[in-house]
Order: sequence, then C-alpha cells, then structure tokens
Amino acid sequence: MADLSYLDAVILGVVEGLTEYLPVSSTGHLTITEKLLGLEVSDLAVTAYTAVIQLGAIAATLIYFFRDIVRFAVAWFRGLVSPDARKEPDYGLAWAVVIGSLPVGVVGFVGRGLISGPLRSLWVVAAALVVWSAVMVAAERVHTRYERRGELRGEHSVTPVDGIVLGLVQCFSLVPGVSRSGATISAGIARGIDRVTATRLSFFLAIPALTAAGLFQAAEEKDGLSALGIGPVAVGLVVAFVVAYASIAWLLRFVASNSLLPFVWYRVVLGVVLAGVLAANLITAT
Repeated sequence: MADLSYLDAVILGVVEGLTEYLPVSSTGHLTITEKLLGLEVSDLAVTAYTAVIQLGAIAATLIYFFRDIVRFAVAWFRGLVSPDARKEPDYGLAWAVVIGSLPVGVVGFVGRGLISGPLRSLWVVAAALVVWSAVMVAAERVHTRYERRGELRGEHSVTPVDGIVLGLVQCFSLVPGVSRSGATISAGIARGIDRVTATRLSFFLAIPALTAAGLFQAAEEKDGLSALGIGPVAVGLVVAFVVAYASIAWLLRFVASNSLLPFVWYRVVLGVVLAGVLAANLITAT
C-alpha cells in the first residue's frame, strides 16, 4: 500500500464521493475498485485509507447542512434546560440523530475485526448488493401505501423512536455491499417518512458514524497511513469532499420526485455481474 499513486488516490476519492451517500454501498464499490487497481484489499492500511477519505465526504455534509446542524444543536441544548423548548420539533429530531448514532458505533467497535477481515470479501459484497435490494423494494412498497393514504410524515414529525429504528438498521451497513444510506433511507421511508426527510436524516446520521470510523481507523493504522505519504491522503480527502458535495445536492433533488428503484436495479446488476466474474476466477474475492 505504500506505493499508492496519486492517480489511485484520485480514483478512490471519486468513488468514495460518488457512492458514500447514494444507496449503492461505498464500501462495496471501494473494495471492487481497490481490487481492480491491484491493491491488497485485506491490507489494514487500505482499510484505514478508505475510512479516512470518508472524512472528506463528512466535511461536505457538514458544510452543506451547516445551518441545519447549528439549528438542531441549539434546539437540543435549549431543550436540555428548558421544558418549553422540548416541545419544538427540532428537539425531537436532534434526539433522533443522537440516539440513532449510538448502535452502529457500538456494533462497529465490537465487530471491527470481522468487518475489516472476513467481511472484506467480494463474495460478501455481491451477495449484499442483491439481498439488500430486496429490502429496499419492500421499503418502497410500504412507503407507497403511506403515500396513498396521505400519511407521509415530514421533518417536524421525526421522533427519537425513528432515530432508534434507523440507528439499528444502520448497523446492517457494516456489511460491505449493504449501503449505509440504503439502510437508513429504506428504514425511514418504511416508517412513513417522506423521501427527502428520510434522505436528510440519513445524512445527519452519517456525520457521527463516519467521523468516528475515520478517526478511529486513522489512529489505529497511523503507521500504515504514514507510509502512504501526506500527498495521496490529502488528494483523496479533497476529491472525496468535492464529489460528495455534488452528490448530496443531486440526490436530494432526485429523491424529491423519484423512488429508490433505479438504484435497486443498478445494485442487482452489479451484484450479479460481480458474482459471475468471481465464479469465473477473473478476480479473487480477497
């Protein structure tokens, strides 16, 4: 991994930025890309690098939603000391994000050896791409029923219970190929939350989850990252930031008038093709 080129860094940054927030699995796409670039997928430095460049995508989220984040933070702190402030919708949404961020942190820490080891197999990625697509289809069907009955909920109706549910489902995204956004958005729309609100909530839940993962991996594998040099790491972060910012803006416009089904078809096709390539021994799984 010490010979990571600037071109590799740019490619991985683009893939991270494009796929981190789209419901197609950034980890799965990064694993496939690393394999195609000839990088050692099982190398802990590779795992650390991909986790660290996620911080570029997180920075894009922080800047894009800066005003919302400040608003929620103010509402949360005010609610801690003022009973009247607890009646504000932003207070409940803030708690949803806080509570929803805890499960993936606990599961991710406890199962970090499994996540960075056996689960980093392209067979796992191929299976997860297809299997979780079925979950996304089921979530869309439930959402359609809410929509037909006129029972969709917006941002001001999000509760801590929603946060708990989305947080628990987010744990499935630790399996490469599932997709963190695919898990949380699916959970949100299945609970009757409108697509735009569910997508925004997915972004907010990503901030603590991905920041913690990136910083933890960077600290744990600091020697491997040092061998890469500051240049490739910085390039990956910057590219991921720029591409992720554009992806956030595009996805919010897309889900305002479209379902997740186009992503489902893409996931299924990619999963089947990947399984075929692996079965033909054109590439190895690890």
